[in-house]
Amino acid sequence: MKARTPLTVLVVDDELRSLEALRRTLEEDFTVLTAPSAEEGELIMGREFVHIVLSDQRMPGTQGVEFLRRVRSQWPETVRLILSGYTDAEDIISGINDAGIWQYLLKPWHPEQLLLTLKSAAELWRLQQENQRLSLELRDSPDQLVKRVAGRRSKVRAQFGFDRLTRAADSPLNAICALAQKIAGHELSVLVTGESGTGKELLARAIHYASERAERPFVVENCGAMPDTLLEAELFGHKRGAYTGAHEDRIGLFQQADGGTLFLDEIGDTSPAFQVKLLRALQEGEVRPVGSPRPVSVDVRIIAATNRDLEADVASGRFRQDLYYRIAGITFYMPSLRERPQDIPLIVASMFKESALAGSRSDVPGRQSPGRRFSDAAMQCLVAHHWPGNVRELQNEVLRALALGEGELLDSELFSPRVRQSASALRNPSAVLDAEGGTLKDRLDQVEAQVIGEALRRHRGNKTRVAEDLGLTRVGLRMKLTRLGLGDSQ
Repeated sequence: MKARTPLTVLVVDDELRSLEALRRTLEEDFTVLTAPSAEEGELIMGREFVHIVLSDQRMPGTQGVEFLRRVRSQWPETVRLILSGYTDAEDIISGINDAGIWQYLLKPWHPEQLLLTLKSAAELWRLQQENQRLSLELRDSPDQLVKRVAGRRSKVRAQFGFDRLTRAADSPLNAICALAQKIAGHELSVLVTGESGTGKELLARAIHYASERAERPFVVENCGAMPDTLLEAELFGHKRGAYTGAHEDRIGLFQQADGGTLFLDEIGDTSPAFQVKLLRALQEGEVRPVGSPRPVSVDVRIIAATNRDLEADVASGRFRQDLYYRIAGITFYMPSLRERPQDIPLIVASMFKESALAGSRSDVPGRQSPGRRFSDAAMQCLVAHHWPGNVRELQNEVLRALALGEGELLDSELFSPRVRQSASALRNPSAVLDAEGGTLKDRLDQVEAQVIGEALRRHRGNKTRVAEDLGLTRVGLRMKLTRLGLGDSQ
């Protein structure tokens, strides 16, 4: 299978530290160009083919919205995103309409969320190009196009099917996937819970493409990435004149997903005020674009996801109980990597395969040889680690070992000290107490990490039950999770 060529992202920010942080976050998945000003960004656009532009809003001279207006005028196919620490509604709405901005990101940004948004922007750019090409083919040969579209749809179903969730014969994912396949054809709302990076969106896509809605759109929105005002306009749409700067009608994601599936990621991060509006839309099967006197009927299946304990949030009043029961027709818990260590060798094998394919087109012949593999000790180290960053962290360790290692057999010494140390503690906790070197606090932290990690596995990540089991408050458990690096602290 031919790997995709990385798209080019231009990052424009006058703060050099922020520019460098953005570059480091994105360079693994994109070709990244940087510019410290809008003027220099335009010069780069003039000589380089740029697929995506991510611009800061507040900069000396030309501000982000104005810069992206110019980009839209000269390079309309480029996907435009804006990043700002401010929540000025006029700037936001003006940017969305006048500059055709696809997504608005708030500072401080989270690396995983930023990367997820940029990957979605890349998919948008590819879809735009595909749509243009299909339009040309349609004019030339409608019959041939029908066959090609049918073939591509089959490929898409295979690409996003349940097989994409790599798992062993005794993996806890097997029961989850079996149940998900069984309910995929039914109009149940679905809630997917679990830590960040456990594959919640992969499961949602698999359910969509196994359902009767597979021929219709699968639309994604991260509800925790924007303020209520923008989220409402994004989901429900708005009419011209609804806000200052709203110069044209905008169709919301509910309407874009009509007949298909709307995936609402991080739904637990929405405010109680917005939860009321979302509940009304789900109950009535219609949305009212901002500034419109009339509602619009929509036929949408909702799949929601969160890394929070929504039952605890309902009990505390942070999340509405009626909305919870509306979205949780059936709930799936996606286990973390530490809860399915038997899957790690297969996931690693898949990563090696992808790396070998990419390496076959690199400038370093044979660097990613298909014959490269981890030693038994290295694989045991990977299986023993608790993986707070889940698959993303595992991928980073694999790529690190591939970059640093020589020859075909790669050993555990290529892993980061964090992985080697925690894996050693989990494999042999008594060794932590007997080992020479290391402060008492370091060695006690390792034992504490082991105890909490085992409790998390035992209670399938339910932090309320873990806290009760260990005699801790939720706040106390959260602080320990953060200090010990044992995954999401929410």
